[in-house]
Amino acid sequence: MPLGRVAFLFDFDGTLVDIAASPDAVVVPPGLKETLLALREATGDALAIISGRSVDQIDAFLGDVPFAVAGEHGIAIRHRPGGPIERAALPSVPSQWVVEAQELVASLPGTRLERKVGGFVLHYRGAPETEALLRKAAEAWVKEEDGRFHVQAAKMAWEVRPFGVDKGYAVNLLMENAPFVGRRPVFVGDDVTDEDAIKAAIRLGGAGLRIPVDFPTPSVFRGWLNSLVPSPNEDHSVGHGA
Repeated sequence: MPLGRVAFLFDFDGTLVDIAASPDAVVVPPGLKETLLALREATGDALAIISGRSVDQIDAFLGDVPFAVAGEHGIAIRHRPGGPIERAALPSVPSQWVVEAQELVASLPGTRLERKVGGFVLHYRGAPETEALLRKAAEAWVKEEDGRFHVQAAKMAWEVRPFGVDKGYAVNLLMENAPFVGRRPVFVGDDVTDEDAIKAAIRLGGAGLRIPVDFPTPSVFRGWLNSLVPSPNEDHSVGHGA
């Protein structure tokens, strides 16, 4: 498939970059920004990042490399560089839940609370034995507001977030606007939270690829991206599979 007909939409953590011990410890590998910029140019700006992180966090790592950014699993979307961040109209979690979550992680060394506008995340990478306990607490909170919030599994974490918006929603919304409209979306992710985006890309006539199924590691995926970067006198296309 010629790059001029493709729209690339990528997850960030565990896909473009390797998972780190903590979200702040993630490192953007040398050459990645240059590769993404070349892909953006080759696709006429049809390059987006769809992440569970906030838009500001993606900006801190990648600057103005992606044309569009969807943060917080699609709750916040910026359709173009310098454009406004559009937020879905969703409820905020009760403040008491946040207080109780703070107290919980304070009592469990190795766990961490990550606040988001639409909810929060309970990380247990540093204390895997607390997984079941944290899940039980999260499920108890959302049960209080039945139908408004749900517990989303993530990499070594449980996220409490509103119903109604996910990464598939972000794919659909981005693909309705220039420069993505009319192209075939290629989404690549690595986590449970990416499944909705993968399904959306396939429904739109594109492709949904997974790490470690289609690419064993982020490093191999980055190598594939680099192979797509057009070189002088070469016509690169997106092939089938990895």
